[in-house]
Amino acid sequence: MLYKKGGIMVILSSPSGAGKTTLVKLLSEKNNFFISTSHTTRKPREKEINGKDYHFVSEKEFNRLIKNDEFIEYAKVFNNFYGTTRTPVITNLEKKRNVIFDIDWQGADQIKNKKLDYKLVTFFILPPSKKILRERLSNRDMKDKLIVEERMKQFDRDVLHWINYDYVVINDELDECFHKIQNLIDAEINNGSKDYDKKYVMRHIEKLIS
Repeated sequence: MLYKKGGIMVILSSPSGAGKTTLVKLLSEKNNFFISTSHTTRKPREKEINGKDYHFVSEKEFNRLIKNDEFIEYAKVFNNFYGTTRTPVITNLEKKRNVIFDIDWQGADQIKNKKLDYKLVTFFILPPSKKILRERLSNRDMKDKLIVEERMKQFDRDVLHWINYDYVVINDELDECFHKIQNLIDAEINNGSKDYDKKYVMRHIEKLIS
């Protein structure tokens, strides 16, 4: 497939708590990626900044954006809506700036199905184990045990979508995971060789879902 001579799109998805948001921020800082800041109807967490972490909007405003076809993707996750507006994404791609997305599998599927004229590379981030995932979720501002349990149940469903991504990367150690993704992005951009062990990934997934 021939692509426009613009930026590339990089999608990071993961089950809740696997670390994709931290990785997106690191990759953006190192590569000057444009981060597509999502709109959401959920309430801000502690220390989150409106316009930087998310655009926090009412459900009425979110529905207006849907009606006006302003989203390149949107989805309902844990009873809240999340969506990425089209204009800033396309504007940056046309300026040859790479764009990185922090979205779930529903949004990733929508962007892939739109078949835009820009190269797209997708990553699915997984935790090293369910035990560590539970610890990470418990250490967030999710003090309600029921919320943690809800996230763990959703994990069993979300992990099945790994097969629709170009690469699956295990976030065991943050720096190592970051460099793995960085090297794969560089290889995709430069048509270089890729250090990617799919058999190892599949064995890890089998352990997570067994």
